[in-house]
Amino acid sequence: MFRTALRNVLAHKARLLMTVLAVMLGVAFVSGTLVFTDTLGNALRNQSAKSYDNVAVAVTTYADQTDEKTPGITTATLEKIQGLDGVGTATGRVSGFAGVADPEGKLIGNGWSNTGANYFPGKDGKDAAYTFSDGDGPTAADRIALDEETARKGEYRVGDRVRVATNGPVKEYTLSGVFTTEDGAVNAGGSLVLFDTEVAQKLYLRPGVFREATVSAAPGASADKLLAEVKPLLPKDAEAKTGKALADEQAKDITEGLSGLNTMLLAFAGIALFVGVFLIANTFTMLVAQRTKELALMRAVGASRRQVKRSVLLEAAFVGLIASVIGFVLGLGLAVALRSAMGAFGAKVPAGPLVVSPTAVGASFAVGVVVTLLAAWLPARRAAKIPPVAAMNSVHATATVKSLVLRNSIGSVITLLGAAAIVGGAAKSGSTGRTVIAVGAFLTLIGVIVLIPLLSRPVIALVRPLLRKVFGVAGKLAAQNAVRNPRRTGTTASALAIGLTLVTGISVLGVTLGQAVDRATTDNIKADYMVTMANGHALDESALTALEKSGKISAVSPQQATGFEVRGEYQSASAVTPGDVQQVFALTTVSGSLDSLGKGEIAVSDKTAKSNGWKTGDTLRVKFEDDKSGELKVGAVFEENTFLSPVLVPTDIADQHGSLANIREIWLTTDGGATDANEQAVVDALGNNPAMSIMDRQDIRNMFGGSVNLAMNIMYGLLAMALIIAVLGVVNTLAMSVFERQQEIGMLRAIGLDRRRVKRMIRLEAVVISLFGAVVGIGLGVFLGWAIGQTLSSEIPGYVLVLPWGRIGIFLALAAAVGVLAALWPARNAAKLNMLTAIKTE
Repeated sequence: MFRTALRNVLAHKARLLMTVLAVMLGVAFVSGTLVFTDTLGNALRNQSAKSYDNVAVAVTTYADQTDEKTPGITTATLEKIQGLDGVGTATGRVSGFAGVADPEGKLIGNGWSNTGANYFPGKDGKDAAYTFSDGDGPTAADRIALDEETARKGEYRVGDRVRVATNGPVKEYTLSGVFTTEDGAVNAGGSLVLFDTEVAQKLYLRPGVFREATVSAAPGASADKLLAEVKPLLPKDAEAKTGKALADEQAKDITEGLSGLNTMLLAFAGIALFVGVFLIANTFTMLVAQRTKELALMRAVGASRRQVKRSVLLEAAFVGLIASVIGFVLGLGLAVALRSAMGAFGAKVPAGPLVVSPTAVGASFAVGVVVTLLAAWLPARRAAKIPPVAAMNSVHATATVKSLVLRNSIGSVITLLGAAAIVGGAAKSGSTGRTVIAVGAFLTLIGVIVLIPLLSRPVIALVRPLLRKVFGVAGKLAAQNAVRNPRRTGTTASALAIGLTLVTGISVLGVTLGQAVDRATTDNIKADYMVTMANGHALDESALTALEKSGKISAVSPQQATGFEVRGEYQSASAVTPGDVQQVFALTTVSGSLDSLGKGEIAVSDKTAKSNGWKTGDTLRVKFEDDKSGELKVGAVFEENTFLSPVLVPTDIADQHGSLANIREIWLTTDGGATDANEQAVVDALGNNPAMSIMDRQDIRNMFGGSVNLAMNIMYGLLAMALIIAVLGVVNTLAMSVFERQQEIGMLRAIGLDRRRVKRMIRLEAVVISLFGAVVGIGLGVFLGWAIGQTLSSEIPGYVLVLPWGRIGIFLALAAAVGVLAALWPARNAAKLNMLTAIKTE
């Protein structure tokens, strides 16, 4: 039986090609994901461990520039640590945001990982953390050093003047040196600027104070002993650990951080393999059908049912193994490509070897072989049931009424249960509802897959008159062929249906969320521009003052985060400029007047007022952030605005009770609206600061909607694998169907059906199957998109379901195109058949 199985694989190489491709693509996705995440994790762990190579003890404090109660590590404390026996060096560190401008004044790097730190030279005049490729470290107040990548991007050389922005005004420094670094911020696409230690302390903390410290051990000294001696010297808020302990913690964090990426990619690999199951099952079903005589003869000469079944499963194992080998090799290439793609997006992956773990190898081969065997099990079981003296009919003779009733009954129950779960999940909100929907979606998909052969007849029957009227005999035959074997048609269409269910669901959600964001921007904003820090931190008050003094700006208001306690509960608020806030935000008054902000009163959103029982004229007893108590009068109630907190207070009140302004955004309107000249005026008013981002309304739309579009594009890209496999399924089904129907096609040719109409018949059959799968998938996708959207509606103001009719039309057109393309090879083969040879084919 082993030789028989091997012979059958070699005898049907062309017919098994599509199955090999399907399994190969799925395995490539699995192996590529595992190898990529193992490689990335190993490189990051090595990088992390390298940064602690010479660290015996690392000290971290929570010292903050705005809070002098957290003292940090003073120079005196650092000197005491340096004086301990067994200490090699004690290095103080302080860091914060620093953005470097390129020659055009634009920020180099991505903002959130642009970092500034201090250069701490030892007795030899060098800082062991940095290796300089040109020049040396900054040892004067007007000098800085840059990492190599930032210097390259800015085309800076030693001696050049460089504009650097921190949280305050932009300053110019002379570049003293360029260094190499494995700093995580730089690898993530950011930049690193080194300042003289005194300068960095003034910028980020306080003179003579460090936030962190690293201690290296003298030869032979114990890290644990040093840790015990260092701890008593530290302030109460400080945390000290050995370098090894920190390296182990970071390695664990890296592994956990990559697990989410790993799970997501493997989920899409699972979808691709699930779609591939239908192609594999179809292939082996048709191969078994074509070998009915052969299998019956084997039974007649003594082969048992178990041996026949084992023979078919051995064929599947051979195919799975071959596909797994090829897929694994392709997966290695995919892992390399993913690593390169990260670099293309600005994230520098640390150097390191490609890691091929036993887990990745074992999982890839196990997945490929097991999936193929599972998909081939049902055809193998059917093959084993062929009686020794068979009437040489196809194993796919019409199923009995009992079997069809049982199948359709089971499918109906599963589908109804799944639909009920989806509707029930939609009635809930948040992650609980989405979890219920996920379970319901799985059940519904399984139920529809079971029912799809039943659905194929009535659905295709609807288009049969159109096909006959437009395409004549070719159209009529195509419709009949599409429903001749409902199980085969259903299995082929199921693969497309699954892919399009997911794609359509994502599209419905994406377009709906995108338009909700767009409406939120349009309905809530009047401002021409929004100013923020590129790193997401708070803006300095000097930026607001500069904009208020600009002549071309007609109205300006901060969105300054503040708050207070009312009846023991904290209430967040936005500090705004009275009078100007109405000109930069679209605010609708429910009661009272927003002009009352100018009198020191507050405004409350309608939802907050209703939930707390507040109304215009009420006086609230509050406790401010500086622990002082006072009274605030509600002067107005307004309709909730997405971009503002539920309570508005004048900036004067917030400044009186806050230690430092927490200005997240500045909104402004200009004379004449958003123009290039006005934007330049805003840039000039801010001192051409590269660390400040200036966005007009379209930029704001893109910022909030960009993440939605990016997520959709990533999903489309990942689901493309499943759709490619679905297309291969259509090709395979048609090719083997043509092979089975050689005699029939020869007869049709003999009675007058020319080659052109034979090709048209096969193409139309493919289009009908593809469109059938697309209609089922799109219908399910819309249903799922609606359900998931309902769980999000309470979290997104102005949420309204939007059906992307344009994209749905594109999906249908693509499905039809898939049918046409998939039929090219089978249709050509059918048209080339010699009619006399085909008629004589058994």
